[in-house]
Amino acid sequence: MENINYLAFAMPAFFIFLYLEYAFTKRKKKNTVFRYESSVSNVTIGIAERLLDLFIAASFVQLYYWIYNHYALFEIPNHWAIWIFLLLTTDFVWYWYHRLGHEVNFFWAAHIVHHQSEEFNYTVAARITTFQAIIRDCFWCLLPFVGFHPAIVSIILIVHGAYSFFTHTQMIKSIGWLEYVLITPSLHGIHHASDEKYLDKNYGDVFVFWDKLFGTFQKEEEAPKYGLTHPLKSYSFLWQHFHYYLEIIEACRRTVGLKNRLRIIFGSPAVMDQNIRPILERKFLQDKEKQPCILPFKKYLNFQVGLSVVVLTLFTLFFNYLGFAAKTCIVLFILLTLINCGALLEQRKWIHYLEYSRILLLFAYVFMVFGRVEFLILPILAIAILNDAFDLDQKYLRFVYREPHVDK
Repeated sequence: MENINYLAFAMPAFFIFLYLEYAFTKRKKKNTVFRYESSVSNVTIGIAERLLDLFIAASFVQLYYWIYNHYALFEIPNHWAIWIFLLLTTDFVWYWYHRLGHEVNFFWAAHIVHHQSEEFNYTVAARITTFQAIIRDCFWCLLPFVGFHPAIVSIILIVHGAYSFFTHTQMIKSIGWLEYVLITPSLHGIHHASDEKYLDKNYGDVFVFWDKLFGTFQKEEEAPKYGLTHPLKSYSFLWQHFHYYLEIIEACRRTVGLKNRLRIIFGSPAVMDQNIRPILERKFLQDKEKQPCILPFKKYLNFQVGLSVVVLTLFTLFFNYLGFAAKTCIVLFILLTLINCGALLEQRKWIHYLEYSRILLLFAYVFMVFGRVEFLILPILAIAILNDAFDLDQKYLRFVYREPHVDK
């Protein structure tokens, strides 16, 4: 039991608080706080980050120890006052990581996903990409470099991250005098707003000191409108992750000279050509207006998300007991499922290929365990024969596709 990863229990805790928030909104008849498609999209992105972070987090912890043992500037003792100082320092580093995430295109490409949601609730707290997590962990390297012990750093980062989860809600507004010290849901909601007066404000994660010190503080005045100033038209799992990188690449392609291209990569998002995204949306078929999610596939989509959560929770819990082959298959299975969730919301006709891929992946792992990989040809032939005999593709599309006779 010593190799059990107890961080797995953070996922059930997340859904408990999410359910409580959802139940509270229904009781108060605030039906606009949650939108089904957006909430599903937020959760799937969070699942992907938690999944891939299992491989990344351990590497960064080792890096923190290496930096601390070889390059620490000071020997900071383990004292209760140091823990408070470390929390303040962590939030200070966060402020600048977060601010640069809005002011530099290369960083914004990773962080923009967190701001794509046009709702503001606990599901948005999960909307973190692996790219953003890697950049954030690189900034945390400053803490052991200064001289804070990595063990203490790891604990404070958990506390710091847990606090920020609770600031992603509309159910808690003003908390009195504490708002002069702490970032509250109201203040963080301003950060997620697309209103011009609220743009690029309230970068702090726990404390308001840094925003007031550096001139980026803003109290809530009018009710904010959440999301991007130029909202996405897609719930595609892949498009939401990569669209801004493609925009940067396209902007660089249109520009001559290394110096000008570096200005695009490390310049401000405010100077990006806003005509690029619509062109790319048409090119990659991401320009269709969002439609409300209706049956018949809604329950099926819920099952896909629930399956991913259960598999990820068990995967996290027993991560240290699994071999390379098992880890690889589970990661691919969950990622294919998450891409499938986005494709279901987008109503892409190629979604049945994802189903075949997941089935074949399961067979591949079973055959690998028993040392009979060559038998994989059997399920491949079986799918081909059954599809030809019973027209499985069309039956599947009729089950999950909203408009089975319209090509997309």
